Amino acid sequence: MSVIKYTSKDVDLLARLMRAEAEGEGQEGMLMVGNVGVNRVLSDCLDFKNIRNVNDMVFQSPGGFEATQKGYFYQRAREQEKKLAKRALAGERIHPATYALWFFRPTGECPSTWYNQVNSGRYKNHCFFIPTEQDCPNVYR
Repeated sequence: MSVIKYTSKDVDLLARLMRAEAEGEGQEGMLMVGNVGVNRVLSDCLDFKNIRNVNDMVFQSPGGFEATQKGYFYQRAREQEKKLAKRALAGERIHPATYALWFFRPTGECPSTWYNQVNSGRYKNHCFFIPTEQDCPNVYR
């Protein structure tokens, strides 16, 4: 069972995104990118209104992922990343990305807020940020 509908193409897209954004951060880091992606499809709030599926989320512009906008989204998905993508699509969440809609790699410490969103924690090089439950209740379901 999944938390959002998906096709094999969606698994491939999400896996490629996870690899492009966080390959250097291992399986947990890639799974967190998957969490953020799934949360964006679920949320229907803030920057992510009308994002209804994995394809919409991966290629959202503006406001989408750096990997697809700056050209390092070209690598194929390997079986390892596809398995991680399926785990994210099934609803597996991992802190600090559990309810996160954003992440970025700062040059220093994580700011406590980013565009008025609260920092939920850091994993290796990335800081994760969550919306309020009032702003995005669907993320917290």
